Amino acid sequence: MGISIWQILIVAVLVVLLFGRGRISDLMGDVAKGITSFKKGMKEDDSGHAASGGESSQDSKTIDAKAIDNSAASVGSAEKEKDKAN
Repeated sequence: MGISIWQILIVAVLVVLLFGRGRISDLMGDVAKGITSFKKGMKEDDSGHAASGGESSQDSKTIDAKAIDNSAASVGSAEKEKDKAN
């Protein structure tokens, strides 16, 4: 009671009819560009990591907790001002 070859072929024909051959080809090209871009980014990250002597660049990726708290407070105060106005 599994999927037969005819069911797969019908679904494939419907996909081609709905999206068209050119659109599917464009989509696959975009996926390939994304993969190559990702690989290039990973190579650049590896070369940057090796050039820094293996030290982690964790400091540049930390988030300032005070900035988050202040932005949350400003959102809360903005909501309170809206409530007062209504």
